[in-house]
Amino acid sequence: MNLLLDTHVLLWWLDDSPYLSETERNAIADPGNLIVVSAAGIWEMRIKQALGKLEIPAEFYSVIKDQRFELLSITTDHAYAAGGLPMHHRDPFDRMIIAQARLEKLCIVTHDNIFSRYEVSVFSANVD
Repeated sequence: MNLLLDTHVLLWWLDDSPYLSETERNAIADPGNLIVVSAAGIWEMRIKQALGKLEIPAEFYSVIKDQRFELLSITTDHAYAAGGLPMHHRDPFDRMIIAQARLEKLCIVTHDNIFSRYEVSVFSANVD
């Protein structure tokens, strides 16, 4: 499977949070799966950190780079596609992740139910 981690899922993975189901944890840990992290998620975390809404350790980016994750940059094609999505959701970071998943043929690992309103593959693992 080719999985794109939503920002909260990435944070939960790094924090070994109990919010991640065993199914999600196993899928992310499976060396047979491609695990992708979007630049949009990193950007979102840094903005929330700057606003005082998120505390992350100074070395968090090094920790992410030490994972076996593939880092996905934002391209002009991604930006164009994000702008053309229906306005079910106004969060620009989520919209970018959705656009990237659609263009790159990735399945999003998320607990955000609004993603299912878009034509995008969502990893449904809210059940163990």
